[in-house]
Amino acid sequence: MAEIGFIGAGNMGGPMLANMIKAGHAVSAFDLSEAALDAAREAGAALAESPGDAAAGRDAVITMLPAGAHVRDVYMGDDGILARVAEGTLLIDCSTIDVTTAREVSEAAAARGLEMLDAPVSGGVAGAASGALTFMVGGTESAFARAEPILEPMAKAVVHAGPSGNGQAAKVCNN
Repeated sequence: MAEIGFIGAGNMGGPMLANMIKAGHAVSAFDLSEAALDAAREAGAALAESPGDAAAGRDAVITMLPAGAHVRDVYMGDDGILARVAEGTLLIDCSTIDVTTAREVSEAAAARGLEMLDAPVSGGVAGAASGALTFMVGGTESAFARAEPILEPMAKAVVHAGPSGNGQAAKVCNN
């Protein structure tokens, strides 16, 4: 199974990472909330000191954050994900954010030679807890193929919506 960095272990991210652990993935979690970190530890996650620490040395990194500004900072900050991940790490942002930010962060990842997907979800907290989320995924075919087995423990459906940003666009239409 894969080693996953998971950043954003709150109401949605916490149940999502718990399902990753149940599926046999090793998860390293980061969140600003102590309560979220306690729940992640109880689910079996290792805890990281920063987003960069959660991402370093992992096969894939999943983020579930409140807004585009948070996504930009976590990925592009000085000690952020892009500064710390190894070559070949797959990046998956499950946050519901604006299309422009999704494409901007994806372009920054591509400039480092990394594949990134925007993969917002539908299904709410109940869907996150039961592993029945729908993922609307934007990015390359190759990144999507790599992500499908990682997303499946959290999903009832994983749908490729086209290039970078299109996952967010599909989510807007869904809403």
